[in-house]
Amino acid sequence: MIEIIDTHQHLWDLQRINLPWLVNVPVLNHDFLPADYLKAAEDSGITGTVYMEVDAHPDNKQQEIEDMTQHCETEGNIMQGMVISVNPGDPGFSEFLENNSGNQFIKGVRQVLHTQEQPPKYCLTPEFMQGIRELGKRGLLFDICVRPAELEDAVELCRKIPETTFVLDHCGNADPYVVNGQYKQDTKNTDSTYVHSRENWQNGIRELGRLENVFCKISGIVSRAKPGWNAETLEPAVNACLDAFGEDHVVFGGDWPVCTLGASLSEWVTALREIVSNRPVLLQEKLFHLNAKRLYNLE
Repeated sequence: MIEIIDTHQHLWDLQRINLPWLVNVPVLNHDFLPADYLKAAEDSGITGTVYMEVDAHPDNKQQEIEDMTQHCETEGNIMQGMVISVNPGDPGFSEFLENNSGNQFIKGVRQVLHTQEQPPKYCLTPEFMQGIRELGKRGLLFDICVRPAELEDAVELCRKIPETTFVLDHCGNADPYVVNGQYKQDTKNTDSTYVHSRENWQNGIRELGRLENVFCKISGIVSRAKPGWNAETLEPAVNACLDAFGEDHVVFGGDWPVCTLGASLSEWVTALREIVSNRPVLLQEKLFHLNAKRLYNLE
């Protein structure tokens, strides 16, 4: 079995950090702790993880970093690094990074851009782009989590700042049923920026895949899977990303526990292993662990 580095591991202890968005997702509105993750990952082949920030309340972002640093430092813990939450467009961005600059486990930054609170094209404002440039100077990457209708904005951002490395989260947040042709477009979401066709998503993915400073995280799409789904449901979206980005620019992300909205972590891993089973072994090794070790500079 090919080993796996999970580059998108969430954890939260609601006694220590406040996650306002959980009010709208009651099924996830409880603690998800390291022991819970290990149980979910049993027999999956996961040997290491990179923590992904959980959009905590602004007052709790430093607490989140300190808690996850303790996990990384604990002997025997499989967490090897983290991507932290801070807005590159905020006036205090540089100071926040500087205050945490001695933390060797911090590999990058994410600011969730797919919420209704974020105005369109926010990632292209001068303040935001200046913050992204600073990440490149500090050797930190930026995770892009955008609505599928805004992939063109992501292309423009990544193209204008080639000195920073970007990771596209969740295959560009595509609806796998739109990509596989079962639906023409996602028309049920009230946020119009989530409405997308297969063609405009594919075009965005291809454009991002041409950029040397962009990686694609094969993650997230299973959370939108409906009862009765199987590997074939997700295969067109996965294959489109693999073909666009190539074997050297893709990494695996579990997105636990958000993935449980559609499937267990082990079910997602099993499905992805099936989807790529006919690909060269080297591609599978790069997808599941080799690229992650290089991208996140893991020991």
